[in-house]
Amino acid sequence: MTDIGKTLQNARNEKHYTLDDLQQITKIQKRYLIAIEENNFDALPGDFYVRAFIRQYADTVGIKADKLLSELDEQAGKKKVEETEEEPTEAKTRTEAVRRQQQSSTPSQVSQSFDKFMHYLPTIIIVGVVVIIIGSIYFVVAGNKKEANRAASSTNVSISSDVSSSKKSSKKESSSEEVSSSSSKKESSSSSESSKSSKGQKITNTAVSGSRFTYSLTSPAKKNKIKFTSKGGSAWSSISVNGTANWQGTLQNGASHTVTLPEGTTSFNISLGNSNVTNITINGKKFDFLKENSTLTVRQITVNVASE
Repeated sequence: MTDIGKTLQNARNEKHYTLDDLQQITKIQKRYLIAIEENNFDALPGDFYVRAFIRQYADTVGIKADKLLSELDEQAGKKKVEETEEEPTEAKTRTEAVRRQQQSSTPSQVSQSFDKFMHYLPTIIIVGVVVIIIGSIYFVVAGNKKEANRAASSTNVSISSDVSSSKKSSKKESSSEEVSSSSSKKESSSSSESSKSSKGQKITNTAVSGSRFTYSLTSPAKKNKIKFTSKGGSAWSSISVNGTANWQGTLQNGASHTVTLPEGTTSFNISLGNSNVTNITINGKKFDFLKENSTLTVRQITVNVASE
């Protein structure tokens, strides 16, 4: 039986890669790389990422991933069979104890409790009816008093309130018109600026090396917005700006997340764990990165931002 973690570790040592080197190349966190080499696959985010990370690790150190993944599937199948064959003796013992306790409870105890309940039942019913009648009378009397007070006060205040309300409404209408006109101007100006920035925007592929892709972004916005959307499954994604991590997370099916890059960004890196179900837009314009090798699942994307 093949030791998956040991095989990958030996191949890494032959390449003279440290764990830090491998983390930089694959963008897989160091703690996940250590867990893979120790065969501690439960420490990874899920079964999908176990297979994806093992494949990316194997591709990087130059060994075939299919054989390792077949061994992983075989080990997982044996583990499930062993779990189903184990006898839950403790659970059986507890079940038998509960059953005996239920059988040992005498019918006389149940009948005594029922007799007590039936003895007090008429008293409970009478008290409940009395409480309902008293409450109904109270609410009727209180409601009549409130209606009388409202009618008396409304006749005295109606004339003055009509005059003041008309003045207030005219002032509110004039002020609302001014606010709406200014807000519409702001919205039109902001929308025109964003449309100008995205109209001339262009994304061009400049280099491809295995699972690493390099693009050039020309005519960008001052503050570029990168939106990640997962469609068709869950997907792990991350983005770093000028070499500094900005955001990473797993998006469930239908979820999205937007990252606004700081002004003056010259480059940003995107890591995708499931690129086939991940959509990316830059400033509202679709980034069609699947044109370059659409069958690749895990990929690293570097985007160099050209100055305006």
